[in-house]
Amino acid sequence: MYKGLVSEIPVFDVRSPSEFERGHLPGAISFPLFDDAERAIVGTLYKQQGKELAVLEGLRIVGPKLAGFVEQAIALAPGRELAMYCWRGGMRSGSMAWLLRSAGFTVRLLQGGYKAYRQTVQHHFTNAFPFIVLSGPTGSGKTEILAELRALGEQVIDLEDLAKHRGSAFGALGMDKQPSIEQFENNLYHQIELLDLSKRIWIEDESRNIGKVALHEGLWQNLDNAPLVLLESSMEDRVLRLVKEYGKFDPELLRASLNKIAKRLGGLTFQEGIEALETGDLAKVAEITLRYYDKSYHFSREKRGRVVQETVNAIGLMPNEIAQLLLK
Repeated sequence: MYKGLVSEIPVFDVRSPSEFERGHLPGAISFPLFDDAERAIVGTLYKQQGKELAVLEGLRIVGPKLAGFVEQAIALAPGRELAMYCWRGGMRSGSMAWLLRSAGFTVRLLQGGYKAYRQTVQHHFTNAFPFIVLSGPTGSGKTEILAELRALGEQVIDLEDLAKHRGSAFGALGMDKQPSIEQFENNLYHQIELLDLSKRIWIEDESRNIGKVALHEGLWQNLDNAPLVLLESSMEDRVLRLVKEYGKFDPELLRASLNKIAKRLGGLTFQEGIEALETGDLAKVAEITLRYYDKSYHFSREKRGRVVQETVNAIGLMPNEIAQLLLK
């Protein structure tokens, strides 16, 4: 329904900035009719005194901004063609569409607005997808292997990249700010829409929560029901990988991350980790955290009752070698 829309023409979101921040069509341009304060004024009037007074107040607010809207639209859509939406495809987008059409633009209104889009997104996750789930304990290199599979022409979804978090207490290091759950779902839907659902899609096994982002129930069930490929990796390989990945960060950031799991590590183990960090023994820090995450990983696997379709011995292999092995 929305496939390729943003790549074809600019898409204007005329809702308020806070609505846009909470969630929007991937690639859409924030083009608010009202700012947050103005929207609150009009909305309060509508609830307390009715539609007529709210519309009049809206006209008073928007009137002085009309020329500016047209100038901005010319800069953002020089081809004079665009799509537009508000919450339900009603007054806000209708009013802005009237203005820009009067200025010579071809404007396409998205039927049902952002509300209809969100309903489409959430319903989509209840469909069955041809996922192959790549599983393995922390430090197995699953993200790097997915990248190699993509380079080999395979279809891949990287949930950690979409969530801007690697899923562990250290997972936010070096990542951008996490999107809202709503925006995460929108971005994921957009990525799935661009794939061929008649062919396999490689995806990493994840917990229900990736940082502050929670997976949609439908997607979670999809992951549970999909074929699972388990990577066997040695502690030595995993320690080396974590030291390489996280050793570049400031020790204070590593300490803060370690503090997040202090209670679960236990007092003595946590103190052992802090002392290793202070002496620069990052391999020991990695080993301590891996022992904790291994227990969590095995508990989660047993609780979910996942059936392993295939086990791949990845010990001593590079990500590109593992990817080649998976394709065999």
